[in-house]
Amino acid sequence: MRYTAETLRIPSIDRGATGIFAEVRAEQAGWEFLNMQARRLNRGQVWSGSTGEYEWAHVILGGKCHCRSSAGDFLNVGRRPHVFGGMPWAVYLPRRVDFEIEALTDGFEVASCWVATDRDFSARLVTPADSQIELRGGGNASRQINSIIPPGFPCHRIVAVEAYTPSGNWSSYPPHKHDVHRQDAQGNLLEADLEEIYFYKLDRPDGYACQRIYTDDRRIDAVVVAQHHDVVLVPEGYHPVVSAHGYTTYYLNFLAGSAQSLANADDPAHAWVKRTWNEIDPRLPIVTHAMDAD
Repeated sequence: MRYTAETLRIPSIDRGATGIFAEVRAEQAGWEFLNMQARRLNRGQVWSGSTGEYEWAHVILGGKCHCRSSAGDFLNVGRRPHVFGGMPWAVYLPRRVDFEIEALTDGFEVASCWVATDRDFSARLVTPADSQIELRGGGNASRQINSIIPPGFPCHRIVAVEAYTPSGNWSSYPPHKHDVHRQDAQGNLLEADLEEIYFYKLDRPDGYACQRIYTDDRRIDAVVVAQHHDVVLVPEGYHPVVSAHGYTTYYLNFLAGSAQSLANADDPAHAWVKRTWNEIDPRLPIVTHAMDAD
């Protein structure tokens, strides 16, 4: 597949109705592992499915639901009204499980990722208490990262995190990549070979972010304008993001590949900027655990 600004961006199909409003399949992306959908339901609507030979992660973007499955039931899942109003909830489901998600609120939204697996794990609920907040970077490269399914989570391949980038700030910076599986002489993982999805939301839906995806040899060198509910593919290469002035950018990252890891390598041309960072942007954090108190 030839990756260009046009093929790396999967435009939103959101028309304001219920159902799927963002979607990408592995075969569409030209890669091996990652599939993703974002879906909206109104109160009382039910989505039923089966995980098949895939492990699944359901990340609640906003609203509440019951998630019932043949591997166990998780009731009253979710609390934040939207991604800018609180910390994440999620449900991990292993392969060969039937499930249904019943919306308990209007405008309920869930983003789901599935990845082929030949391993078995237990179904698990992820609550805000399980999600660690990390403030990364410095100055106008400050951003907030919330873990959802971090490295070390008991699953096969899926990693999921969400990021908040304030108006005018850079994220995923300095540019980094994870497209080669590398280990040192002691067997320690230096870099994993990962496919990655960026699913975007903006605090004001007319906003946008810009994301560059490029490889060392410039086989891929594209700048993508990402808007509300767009998906951006990162098949390989470095992939920094900048949030347009006046808008806070949210993105949900799903990753999968050679290891359940976030091991990566900075672009050596830009790694020096880390030495200039002194203070975290005082606008961070955007969301906190306190927002989830009853």
